Amino acid sequence: MHCLARLFSLPVLQGGTVVNADRQFQADVLIRDGIILRVEPGLQAARPGTRQLDARGKLVMPGGIDPHTHLAMPFMGQVACDDFFSGHAAALAGGTTMHIDFVLPVAHDLLAGWEEWQRKAQAAVMDYGFHMAVTSWSDRVAADMAAVTARGVNSFKFFMAYKGALMVNDEQLLAGLRRCKELGALAQVHAENGDAVAEGQQRVFDAGITGPEGHALSRPAALEGEATARAIRLAEFVGTPLYVVHVMSRDAMEEVGRARQRGVRVVGETVASAISMDESRMWHPDFDVAAQYVMSPPIRSKEHGAALRAALAGGVLQLVGTDHAVFNSSQKAVGRHDFRIIPNGVNGLEERLHVVWQELVNSGQLTPSDFVRVTSTAAAQVYNIYPRKGVVAPGSDADVIIFDPSLDHTITAAAHHSAMDTNIYEGYRVRGKVVTTISRGRVVWHEGKLNVMRGSGRFVPTPTHGPLFQGLDKQPAHLVDVARYGGVPVKRSSSGTHERDEL
Repeated sequence: MHCLARLFSLPVLQGGTVVNADRQFQADVLIRDGIILRVEPGLQAARPGTRQLDARGKLVMPGGIDPHTHLAMPFMGQVACDDFFSGHAAALAGGTTMHIDFVLPVAHDLLAGWEEWQRKAQAAVMDYGFHMAVTSWSDRVAADMAAVTARGVNSFKFFMAYKGALMVNDEQLLAGLRRCKELGALAQVHAENGDAVAEGQQRVFDAGITGPEGHALSRPAALEGEATARAIRLAEFVGTPLYVVHVMSRDAMEEVGRARQRGVRVVGETVASAISMDESRMWHPDFDVAAQYVMSPPIRSKEHGAALRAALAGGVLQLVGTDHAVFNSSQKAVGRHDFRIIPNGVNGLEERLHVVWQELVNSGQLTPSDFVRVTSTAAAQVYNIYPRKGVVAPGSDADVIIFDPSLDHTITAAAHHSAMDTNIYEGYRVRGKVVTTISRGRVVWHEGKLNVMRGSGRFVPTPTHGPLFQGLDKQPAHLVDVARYGGVPVKRSSSGTHERDEL
C-alpha cells in the first residue's frame, strides 16, 4: 500500500461517458475545492496545476456508497481486523468513496458506543456516516436516540437474531419503531427468528454437525422470511418506513416485494456475497476455506442468488451493500470444533462494485445506469444525502470513479488492501475495473496505487426526515377507520344491554 503526502485537488476528467442513475452522456468533469464545478463537453483546465485525467473509452460514475459495514467491530469474542484505515484503503481501491458503519452500544449504552466509534474513526481516510444499533429498551435509550439524531445519525438497527446478545423482542422492536417514527429516523432490521435460530443451532450441533456447514443448516431461509414478514407487518402497524438489511434469501425478498405491492414503505438491501456466492462453499473440506463464508443470515443456494439478482433487476430490492465484517483465519479458527462460535462476517468493501458489475451488468440484467443506482444513488437517497452524494453533477461532492469496462482482472487476497489474510472472492474473474477513484476532489487511487493520508476522513451527517417520511402525515393511522360500520367510537347505552322488541 502506498501512502503518499501529495493530494491532487483540481482534476479535470476528459473524454469519458458520464453515467448517472437517470442517464448517460458524453461530458468532461471539472472539479474544484472538493466539489464538482462543471459537467459538460469541451472543458479545459482553467488553472495552472490542474491534473488532466484521460477518461476516453471509459465510464465516469459517482463513487460507490456502501450502506452496510462493520469496521473494528467487537463481535463474538473477536474484533473485526479491518479498521477505519485499512477498510477505507480497501474501499477506495474498489471505487467506494463513502460508507455507513454500524455503531454498537457499549453495555447497551448508545452514547458510550457513539464515543467509542468516534475514537475508531480518527484513522479514517474518506467520507463515512453512522447507523446506531439498539440492543435493549428503556426510557434512557429513547432519550439517547434523540441525542444521536442530533449528532447526525438518521437510522437505527434492531437485531431480531443473536439471542442473549444483540437481539430485541417484539415489544422492544415495537417501541423502537414508534420512536423512530417520532424522530423521523429510519428503522432497520436484521431479520431472522432468533429464538428458532438458537433452537436450530442446538439441534444441528447435537446431531454431530460441528463444522461451518452447520451454520447454513441451522439458519434456514424460512426463519429469515418469517422475521422479515413480521418486521414489515409491525412497521406497517406503527406506520413507519422500514429498511431490511442484507436480504439473503428468496423468502425474505418475496416478503419485501409483497409489502411494496401493498404500498408499504420498505427498502430491501442485499449484499455482494448473496448475489455471487453460494452455500456449497461451507461444505469445503478445508475448514479455513469453509469458515470464510460464515455470515448471518447465511449465504444461500444458487437458486436464492438468482432470485436476488432478478429482484435487483426488477426493482423489488433497491440496493447492494456488503455487510463487510472481516475476521482473519486465526480468528475464524476459534470455531473449528463448534460452528456456533465462528465469528460471523465476510469481506466486500473493495470487491462490491466489481462483483455487481460482473454479476448483473456483464450478464445483461442491469444497465450501467442501474448499476449506479444500486451501488450509489439509492443509498444516497435513502439516507437523505442526495444530491450531495450519488450523482455526477455540478454542486455535488467530487466523489467520482473512472471505470474501464474492457479491463479483465482477478480478485485475490494477495492483491487486496484489506487487513484480512483471506478473500471469499479468491480467483473470481471480472471484466471491468475501477482505474481511478477521486474522493472529495483528491485522486486517491490511480494506476494501481493508493494515495491516502491517515486521519483525512470526514464524518458526513445524515439528516432525519428523509424522502421515505414525506407524506406519511397524510396517511390515516393504522387503527383509525371512521367509515367502518358507521364510524368509531360506537355510542352504547350505559347499561351495556340491548332493549328487545316486545312480541
